Amino acid sequence: MTTPAGATTFRSTRPGDPDLLADRHAVVDALYTFQTMLDTKDWAGIRAAMQEDVQGYGVAGIDEVVTIVRAHLDVCGATQHLMGNVQVRLDGDRATSRSYFRAFHVGSGANTGRTYECLGHYDDAWIRSGDRWSLAGRVINVRAELGDRAVIEPR
Repeated sequence: MTTPAGATTFRSTRPGDPDLLADRHAVVDALYTFQTMLDTKDWAGIRAAMQEDVQGYGVAGIDEVVTIVRAHLDVCGATQHLMGNVQVRLDGDRATSRSYFRAFHVGSGANTGRTYECLGHYDDAWIRSGDRWSLAGRVINVRAELGDRAVIEPR
């Protein structure tokens, strides 16, 4: 199914039993926790929350993903990644999610006093390992940008 603009519509799994509902909640919690770790710059936590072969942010592998994320967030002051409209599709020990975001970034150093904000959605892939869900893939779809992108440009 597509929207009038041609974008694919994401359909959530409709949990029919308590176990599916618990899995859905666990994926959403993993997503929110990951976003909080971005804002607190908890690099060890972010590393622990991803699969070794994670693909995201235009690169592949955990070291590359952490490096690219740090390159954009270490140059900022405070950030806030607000999430909403989370949909989850479950398939055994795998899941995908689509979540809307509004990410606000405060400039630091030469960019003090500037801000950058982007709005869009994440398409994420998750894998259950034991009792936790970890990020296996992320595609960022930015719909709008406000402010000065230099705030997040690697230096």
